[in-house]
Amino acid sequence: MRIATLLLLLLFSLRALAQNTATVAGTVRDRATQEALPGVSITLEGTEFGTATDAEGRYRLTGVPAGAYNLRATFVGYDPLVRSNIALSSGNVNTLNLELNTVPQALGEVTVTANRAIRVATAETPLSVQRLTTEEIKSNPGGNFDISRVVQSLPGVGGGGSGGTAGFRNDIIIRGGAPNENVYYLDGIEVPVINHFPTQGSAGGPAGILNVSFIEDVTLSSSALQARYDNALSSVLQFRQRDGNSERIQGNLRTSGTEVAATLEGPLTGNTTFLASARRSYLQLLFKLIDLPIRPDFYDFQFKTTTKLSEKTTLTSLGLGAIDHFEIVPPKKSSPSKEYVLRSNPTIDQWNYTVGLNLRHLVENGFVNVALSRTQQHSAADAFEYGYTGDESRRKLGARSGETENKLRADVNKRVGRWQYSYGTVIQLQHYDNDLSQRLRSEVRDASGQLVSPAVTVRFKTDLDFLRYGAFVQATRTYGATSRLTVSAGIRTDGTTALTEGYRLDRTLSPRASLSYALLPTLNLNASLGRYFKIPPSTILGYRAPNGARVNSDSRYIRSDHAVAGLEWLPGKATRFTLEGFYKKYAYYPVSVRNGISLANLGGDFNAIGNEAVTSTGQGRAYGAEAFFQQKLSGKLFAIVSLTGFRSEFSGVDGIYKPTAWDTRFLGSALLGYQLGRGWELGAKYRVGGGAPYTPYDEAASRASYQAVGTGILDYSQLNTRRLGGFQQLDLRLDKKVNLRRLSFDFYVDVQNALLAKPVSVPSYTFDRLPDNSGYVTTDGQPLRPDGSNAVPILLGDSDALVVPTIGFIVEF
Repeated sequence: MRIATLLLLLLFSLRALAQNTATVAGTVRDRATQEALPGVSITLEGTEFGTATDAEGRYRLTGVPAGAYNLRATFVGYDPLVRSNIALSSGNVNTLNLELNTVPQALGEVTVTANRAIRVATAETPLSVQRLTTEEIKSNPGGNFDISRVVQSLPGVGGGGSGGTAGFRNDIIIRGGAPNENVYYLDGIEVPVINHFPTQGSAGGPAGILNVSFIEDVTLSSSALQARYDNALSSVLQFRQRDGNSERIQGNLRTSGTEVAATLEGPLTGNTTFLASARRSYLQLLFKLIDLPIRPDFYDFQFKTTTKLSEKTTLTSLGLGAIDHFEIVPPKKSSPSKEYVLRSNPTIDQWNYTVGLNLRHLVENGFVNVALSRTQQHSAADAFEYGYTGDESRRKLGARSGETENKLRADVNKRVGRWQYSYGTVIQLQHYDNDLSQRLRSEVRDASGQLVSPAVTVRFKTDLDFLRYGAFVQATRTYGATSRLTVSAGIRTDGTTALTEGYRLDRTLSPRASLSYALLPTLNLNASLGRYFKIPPSTILGYRAPNGARVNSDSRYIRSDHAVAGLEWLPGKATRFTLEGFYKKYAYYPVSVRNGISLANLGGDFNAIGNEAVTSTGQGRAYGAEAFFQQKLSGKLFAIVSLTGFRSEFSGVDGIYKPTAWDTRFLGSALLGYQLGRGWELGAKYRVGGGAPYTPYDEAASRASYQAVGTGILDYSQLNTRRLGGFQQLDLRLDKKVNLRRLSFDFYVDVQNALLAKPVSVPSYTFDRLPDNSGYVTTDGQPLRPDGSNAVPILLGDSDALVVPTIGFIVEF
């Protein structure tokens, strides 16, 4: 801390002598055709700095005083575009590529187009879409440069697993849908895993993989999904990366109490640039320091290269990967019973990577994309009886699983007159394997050592290779002499060899349509209808019976029908309001054969989803309304406020709708940022959510079975009938930026949970343990009976408020 203070004072003393000017450069393209746009006017609002793009669509502004600006791009026949709160520093050349949308003929007046500069929607997706820029991600209080966590501030987006773990998990739960209903694309290449420690068959984890230094912007579409995207039931998140600096080698180093990350970029050859980064987590040290039981430890790596093969052809390569280790260590102040429960959790080791190539070739009035990618992930989990780690005779869990995806995508995109259209296809070779040994029941003996009930261990091994394939077409057109109406429609279909009737493409026909009508120049009425399909997780597809037969091969693709309507109001050039209502109807959802419950009602915390026999008989629904307000940087202030009320219910074999594990009913968030001047910036973020439902324990069954199963037995006759208390969290952040001649520094203090709100989670069922943890406390002082009748049952909750302070800095060079 003293070193940081001295360094800060030194930088202040040098600041007056520093030539702290910045450079911003990039290219401007037509969004629909990807054609470079010459002659586009580029200005920094409130300054005299401006330029125009050259014949290749490139621009460059130099000598700009370092600081935060709004960058505006304007061109005849196109909507203006404003990128707000762009932090220009002297340490790096700031690369910012832009894409412009053509403007409808009736909206050409200056007063109208000025307001449309803040619009995020597109002709294909006119509603249910939000966008975050890299600066909004970097400066997000409590976000810790984690894109997955920052996205949770948007409307309709909840976070965390079931049982109220929203403050820890990075699962993205959108409009009442499961975490695995979202798909992620990085520069047009699908990336199945964007978080460390993902849950098999689901998603999430405590930290994101993507390096924010690579990201130009993030776009979330929670409905009106384009037909080009397969396997999405709730949302599509598109992460667009910037290109590396073509002028010189530069980079940044980011460090805090939780991690250290290094990024390097620059030219490789005359026509190739690169970005590369590596990150090492120190979360395990921080959590040990604050006596938190979880110990997440990880590395991640990322790269991108961009090669301009010719004037019309660009080749992009990218990759990201992670190495994870996760374990739980009892806190120093842990009780014997809590220590026993915590040490029963498995140790998890995982790794994953995605690599891909994307070739974009410009053709007349459009472009062609061809993308080839490979993703591989591996997970190992081990658990032993308390105090016997490494003793195979005491093993409770041994799981080894892996998935590999090789995918080829191709699509054609064109604009002709008022029409925009695209079509394409995808083929994917997928491999899944799982080797599982799990003790369902431990042996139970009486006081004399006689065996009362034997141990029951399930073992299965599966190996599955299968194909997936699909095709789509989508078209968009404006109507009327004034082009006030825009209509987009598309259809896709998908098939697979993993299902008995996966060849039935008629079963997965998924039409969708959307429209946007300009009621006023600044007020749009938007609506969409769509049907979307998702293949069941590989854990379901590959599950085998003891005789080796795949028991779920007759499953169906999961279906979700969306109906959404809303208004978008653009009262000013930096202000945006949206109001939307949505309804989602699910069919063919997996239902557990063992207990007849929909997997959506069972939740998805940390256990693999789908390692069991299921039937495609579940129904579901999610509906609600959301409001969103955004004030881009205007003067010194920027703000985001979102409110969502919703219901999420699914049914099992009984056909009765019951709340899902993430049916919190209410979500709200508010983000406020204020630039104090002289490089100081203050931010605050407040999140609130309703209580998550949970299922109580069956006390009699739990007592009788605890010695055998090691956990409480849930009373499924009361499925999700109880609710936890509400979730809330206030995060604060203070930044100080200092710019020298070729260096820039950003010192920051970030405090998560500044209000010391207590966590809300489902308590764990256990028997009270003796002080030395050698056995159980009993009511009669005798050894524990096999039926647990003389045990002392207790429920262990987590009621300690946790505040996580972080002090760190970013240096750009």
